Amino acid sequence: MGRTPLSTYRLQLTGDLTLHDAAGLAGYLRDLGVDWFYLSPILQAGEGSTHGYDVVDHTRVDAARGGADGLRALSAAAGEAGLGVLVDIVPNHMGVAVPAANAAWWSVLALGPASPYADWFDIDWDVAGGKVRIPILGEPVEDALASGVLRVEQGEVRYHDHRFPLAAGTSALDEQHYELLDWRRADSDLNYRRFFAVNELAGIRVELPHVFEATHELIVSWVRDGLVDGLRVDHPDGLADPGGYLDALQAATGGAYVLVEKILESGEALPPFWATAGTTGYDALADLDRVLVDPAGQPALDRLDASLRRGGPLAWADLIHDTKRGIADGILNSEVKRLARDAATPTPEAEDALAELLACFPVYRSYLPYGREHLDAAVEDATRRRPELTATIARLAETLADPRSPAAIRFQQTSGMVMAKGVEDTAFYRASRLVSLTEVGADPDEFALTVENFHARQQQRLATHPASMTTLSTHDTKRGEDTRARVSVLAEVPEDWAAFVARRRPAYALGDGALENVLWESIVGSWPRDREALHGYAEKAAREAGGATSWSDPDVRFEERLHALIDAAFDDADVRRDIEAFVARLEQPGWSNALSAKLLQLTAPGVPDVYQGSELWEFSLVDPDNRRSVDFAERARMLAEIDGGADPRIDATGAAKLLVTSRALRARRDRPDAFDRYAPLPVFGSAAGHLVAADRGGAIPLATRLPVGLQAAGGWGDTLVILPGGTFTDAITGWRFDGGETPVRELLSRYPVALLLREDR
Repeated sequence: MGRTPLSTYRLQLTGDLTLHDAAGLAGYLRDLGVDWFYLSPILQAGEGSTHGYDVVDHTRVDAARGGADGLRALSAAAGEAGLGVLVDIVPNHMGVAVPAANAAWWSVLALGPASPYADWFDIDWDVAGGKVRIPILGEPVEDALASGVLRVEQGEVRYHDHRFPLAAGTSALDEQHYELLDWRRADSDLNYRRFFAVNELAGIRVELPHVFEATHELIVSWVRDGLVDGLRVDHPDGLADPGGYLDALQAATGGAYVLVEKILESGEALPPFWATAGTTGYDALADLDRVLVDPAGQPALDRLDASLRRGGPLAWADLIHDTKRGIADGILNSEVKRLARDAATPTPEAEDALAELLACFPVYRSYLPYGREHLDAAVEDATRRRPELTATIARLAETLADPRSPAAIRFQQTSGMVMAKGVEDTAFYRASRLVSLTEVGADPDEFALTVENFHARQQQRLATHPASMTTLSTHDTKRGEDTRARVSVLAEVPEDWAAFVARRRPAYALGDGALENVLWESIVGSWPRDREALHGYAEKAAREAGGATSWSDPDVRFEERLHALIDAAFDDADVRRDIEAFVARLEQPGWSNALSAKLLQLTAPGVPDVYQGSELWEFSLVDPDNRRSVDFAERARMLAEIDGGADPRIDATGAAKLLVTSRALRARRDRPDAFDRYAPLPVFGSAAGHLVAADRGGAIPLATRLPVGLQAAGGWGDTLVILPGGTFTDAITGWRFDGGETPVRELLSRYPVALLLREDR
C-alpha cells in the first residue's frame, strides 16, 4: 500500500490556475500545514472547460492546465515541500460536445458499430436503425436543410459551428451512422447513456478490460512513476460494476490511496468489499453541520415552512418521491425506456412501473447482491403507492434482483442518476425551513444532531474508515461552509426570522413562498455579495426547483419578478437596511459556528480536506460561484503576519479562521500520534450542552455550539470540562493548562474554539 495523506487541499485547476501555478503554491500549502495537494481532473478536457470533467483524451495531460510538463513541475515542487499529490479521475464518461476533439467519439460517428471504439460507449445500437442519436438541432431537419444551416461541406456534416464526420462513400444526411435530433427529444429518445442529463457527457464502459486499460494507462503510469500518490474517483455509481472497477484500479496501481465520490444516505454504509479508503466526505459534512444546529428551533421553522407552501407542512419523503418521479418521467425518460428494453418489456406499463421503482428507491443504488434490501423496500413502497401496478412491479423485480441481468445492472446505474437530479438538484431547492441542511449527501429530514450522537458517529468513522476524507466545502456544495454556518444560526432565532420573511414577502412575492425563503436565507447567509452572483444563484435555484420556471422552458415574467427580488436587496433602502440589520445579528454567532465547524472537521477522524481559499471565510453559493478564483498571495501574506505574532480578531478579514486552520493542520501533520483515538470528554455545568469536546489521543479539540443561547444564558458560568492528566498547550492561543477539572470560560475566553496538545507526548 502507498502512503495515506494526513490532510489535503483541493485546487480547481483551469487555464487561469495551471499545474505550473499550483506548483508555485507548494511552499504556502506546506506553511499552512497541508500534507497533500488534491487536484481537480487533469486529463485533456474540452476546450475552455472550467472543471475538467469533460475528458476528451485519456492519453494526455490537459494542455491548457499545464500539460505533462506542468504535472512534472507540480510533482517535483510537491516532493521538495514534502507534500503528496491526489488527483481526481473521471472513469464514468467522456466529453462529446465537440466530436472532432474526441477521437474515439468521432470514430464511432464515422464508422458506427464497425468502429474499434463502438463498444467504448454505452450505446443502444438496436434502436434508431443502428444510429447514434445526437440531440443538437433547434428546428426540424427539413427546415435546417432548407435554410442551409445544416449542410454537407468540405467532407463533413455541418450544423452552424458544429462538425460531424461524413461516412466514407456517402453524401446524404440519412446515410450516416448518427441521426441529428431536435435537442428537445433528448430526454425521451436518446440512445446513449449520459452523465445524469448532460447530453455532452457520454457514458463509457470501463467494465470492459480493454476500455479500462486504454483509458487508465496514463493514470496508472502517474502512480507507478511516482508523479501522483493517490486517486479520487468521480461518480463511481455510474459504473456497471463499481466494486470490480476499484479492484482493477488497485491492482493496476499497486495499492494506491483511492477515494470515491460516493453519496451515502442517512444510515447507509459504504460497501465493505470496495477497495477504497473511503468517501470524499459529504457524510462527514452533514454531521458537522447538524451538531451546530439548535433542535429547539425546529418547531418554529416547521411552522414557517408550512405557512409558505400551498400544500401545508412539508413531507420530505413524499416530496422526493414526486421530484424523483418527475425526473424519471422527464429529463431521464430515455434512460427509463432503455431500461424497459433491457428488461424485454418495452411497454408503457413497464416504463411506468420502472419509473415508480426508481422514484421509490431509498438510496443512490445497490451493488447486487449487496443492497438487495433496498430493492425490496422500493418494491414495497411502489406497490403501496401504485397498487394497480403490483403484478408488473413483481415481474420486473425478479429481473432487477438478478445480478447477472442487464436490466438489473442498468437499473443500478440509473437509480443514482434519478436520486441526484430529483433530490439534490430539485427537491433541495424546494425545501426551505433551513437551507444549511439541504447540502449534498445530507438528509434535510434530520434537523439537528446531539453532541452524544455526533461523538458516536465520529467513533464509528474512526473504527470503519479512518482514512476517509472529511470536508466542509467542495466544488459541488450548494453553499459554502461559512454561508451554512451563518444560516444555521436561524435555528436559534426562528421567530425573528419568520418576522423578517413576513416583512419582506408582500412587496416581492413570487407566488412560491418556499422558494422565496430559500432566496432570503441564501441572501442573508452570504451577505455581502455582489449583485451578479446573487442573480445567478436565484436564477439557478428557481430553474432547478422546476416550479414556475425551468431550464428548458423559462418563464420570462416569473424570472423578472425573481430578479426584482434580488435587485431589492441592493436598491430598496428599506429591504437593504432590514437585510443588513439581520446580518449584523447573525454575523458574530455565524463566525463562531464557522470556527467550530472548521476545527471539528480538521481534528475529527478521517483525512480533512480544505477547499481552495476556505482557510478564510467561504461565503459562496452554488457553482460557478464556489469555483471563483482565489487570492493566494493575500492568504500567504496573512499567514506570515500570524506566524510573526499577529493576534487575529474574529472579524470580516477571516484571519481568525486562517489561524485556526493552520494550527489544526500543523497539529495533524506534526503530531499524527495525537489523533489516533476518539473519546468524548465529560462536561458539567449550566452550559455543558454548548461544548463539543473530545480526546483524540493527545489532541483535544474544544468547540462552541449554539452561541446565541450561550450568550443569552450569560456565558459559560460554572461549566467545567474534565481534561486528561498532563500539561496542555492551546495550539491556537499558545496558552498552557493543566489537566483535570478546567473552567471552560478560561479555555475559550479568546476564541470559541481551542486545540489543546498534551506536552508530554
